[in-house]
Amino acid sequence: MSKASDQFIRRLPLGRDVSVIASDANGLVALAKPSGVLSHPNTANEQDRSLLQAAYTMEGEVYQWTDADGEHRAWLLNRLDSATSGVILLCASEEMALVMRLHFRQKKVRKVYNALVFGRSASTMQLWRDHLAVNRQAGQIRTHARGNIPAECRMTLLKTRGPFSLLKLEPITGRSHQLRVQCSQRHLSIIGDATYGDFARNREFAKATGLKRMFLHSLETTFDYEYKGRRCHFSATAPLPPEFEKVR
Repeated sequence: MSKASDQFIRRLPLGRDVSVIASDANGLVALAKPSGVLSHPNTANEQDRSLLQAAYTMEGEVYQWTDADGEHRAWLLNRLDSATSGVILLCASEEMALVMRLHFRQKKVRKVYNALVFGRSASTMQLWRDHLAVNRQAGQIRTHARGNIPAECRMTLLKTRGPFSLLKLEPITGRSHQLRVQCSQRHLSIIGDATYGDFARNREFAKATGLKRMFLHSLETTFDYEYKGRRCHFSATAPLPPEFEKVR
């Protein structure tokens, strides 16, 4: 890690229980986001619930703050739903942000999720293909299973625990709420999903276990990229939260 990258990391006003899990000399930083923390604030009064406790500009997708050393910025590269935990990326420069956002759009980033779901998959491995509809209205996103937007994901069954299954999900496309809807479509709704899940079973589960979160976790993000004429590799893993292991 370069001295500049180290300084950038030390200045980050990390949100509640947010931690740095990987970084490189070009100013890329991976954070582990807990469930319930926002990827960015939508209003000023949400800053204390966000990835960084700082102001955020939607237009540039950039956090901004001031400390004793001056003014600082951090560009947000991807988002997770507030209920989803796991790997989320920042970078220290607008130049790097432009490079990496293009990388995401060109599907050159490999992401792996774990999901704990109700039910048992009939197959140990499947390629899920769907066509979704994504509606955005009044700041809300709702994704429906019948539309014209292609969505693909590789599913691997990792283990079953009584009435539950732990899945490995590798999205090939990156649609809003894609994994949540694709799981629900196959009667494998993610535990704790308050929008697309099994509401009755969610209530029963929370009452029986005391666990109140959505059990979707962004486990790993990996990619190769070129920056300033050099080939680079980046990989970050956010350990599976302990509550996943409590479900039996």
